[in-house]
Amino acid sequence: MATPLVVLTGELEAELAASGSNERAVNEKRYLKSELHHYGVSVPVIRRLARRFAREHKDVSKAELIGLTTEFWDRDVYELRKLAVNILAARVEDFDAGDVSFVEGLLRRSHTWALIDDLAMNVVGPMLTTVPEAVQIRLKWSKDDDFWVRRTAMLALLPRLRRGLDGWDEFAGYADAMLCEEEFFIRKAIGWVLREVSKHSPALVFEWTQTRAMTASSVTFREAVKYLSEDQRLRLTELRKPATRRKKS
Repeated sequence: MATPLVVLTGELEAELAASGSNERAVNEKRYLKSELHHYGVSVPVIRRLARRFAREHKDVSKAELIGLTTEFWDRDVYELRKLAVNILAARVEDFDAGDVSFVEGLLRRSHTWALIDDLAMNVVGPMLTTVPEAVQIRLKWSKDDDFWVRRTAMLALLPRLRRGLDGWDEFAGYADAMLCEEEFFIRKAIGWVLREVSKHSPALVFEWTQTRAMTASSVTFREAVKYLSEDQRLRLTELRKPATRRKKS
């Protein structure tokens, strides 16, 4: 007989609470500037618990997973939300186009990169690979009023872009549209993706950054050039100098 959902959620919450430390909870809450309650549980412990849950409870239906996630989200405990994200990631193949609105709801209630990035890369990205309207969904998100949703539109492409250039043109379009934004987490996301792409396609990132060196923010630029050659970094850095200084040199 399958274990009732209420029992599973209670067991998971009790195990998380017992695995935490007050010192870590205080430090993590301060670091994340979090309004949630924290148990002080490390990410490796959360991931192990999620993998074990996925392995031992294969009979849990998608509807029950959604119910468990919703329950954990409503309890306003950071580790419960983090655990839910990791459980969803372990069962992401169960989700399809009909679940986009559910996941979007989680994004809108996350309010921290520590949840958004996990959702974007490990849940949203894989899930949208099976959704015919994926490009339209990401395009819509890239124009959303919520910068966390806009960040997700780019980071959902990152797993593919780490392996190659599938999704590059789409990302570049979003990056151009957001390049002059003042929000730090948007600037960081653009630079992060560029940095990862530069590991296998440095010439492409150099060319892209070369024409945007004067408009990219410092954080975007710093991330983008991190793994470029010394010569490429120097040439791009020179482009960022004011015109008057370039004339003197």
